[in-house]
Amino acid sequence: MNTHPQRVAFEAREMAQTLITIRDAQKTYHSERGDIAALRDINLDVAAGEFVSILGPSGCGKSTLLKCIGGLHPLTGGAIEIAGKPVLEPPEDTGFVFQRDVLLDWRTVVDNVLLPAEFQRLPRAKWEPRALELLVTLGLEGFGSRYPWELSGGMRQRVAICRSLLLDPGLLLMDEPFGALDAITRDELNMELERIWDRSKKTVLFVTHSISEAIFLSDRVVVMDKNPGRIAAIVEIDLPRPRSLAIRETPEFVRYGKELRSIFENLGIMKRSAG
Repeated sequence: MNTHPQRVAFEAREMAQTLITIRDAQKTYHSERGDIAALRDINLDVAAGEFVSILGPSGCGKSTLLKCIGGLHPLTGGAIEIAGKPVLEPPEDTGFVFQRDVLLDWRTVVDNVLLPAEFQRLPRAKWEPRALELLVTLGLEGFGSRYPWELSGGMRQRVAICRSLLLDPGLLLMDEPFGALDAITRDELNMELERIWDRSKKTVLFVTHSISEAIFLSDRVVVMDKNPGRIAAIVEIDLPRPRSLAIRETPEFVRYGKELRSIFENLGIMKRSAG
């Protein structure tokens, strides 16, 4: 009888309801200098509660794909559905985190976190305790009355994550949220995100250009090729959860790194190592 905990998790995911369905998705940008095909023939299913990273080099369309899923950019062909509904505008029950934190510097930290409730005209008295709780969870206790310009880059990005989680969305879309941070802060936020996901089991689509980050966080890694952007491979990550940074030193983690680098080498995106 198969009792490997991660294999049990894989089997449970296969039985889970599909949340996101992408079929033959195309995205072309039109200009006077000629059309640019950003995405071609994207087909992907994402199960509810799954953590999927979209990995690829700059210009491969991974951010464009995420914005199409989030209803921020319309497709020029194909279809995307979330919970069986076509994506024609930003879907409900979805949180966004981008590479830039997009905080409003004239608002306090807690007021920035409360923006989603304010946009939906929800009572502040009901949601402020939730905002303060999230700040504690993300290591920002006591910073609610500060302003973003008083914070470090990593702290600002924690505020952005708190804001995206305020209304407890079932789907979280993250577009290279840690790409501009130093390595130590990035590791800290990877750990925070892994803990948040492990507790909440939200569905997460995470765009990154870091092989190590994708392996550490994901159930599956979607590898993108470019010109035009398309899915080149999908790699399942069979590593136990919860994960600590120490897992990056294990033979299994190293093996996944070699596998993903080999895919990029075969695509001509990464040079083959000597020997």
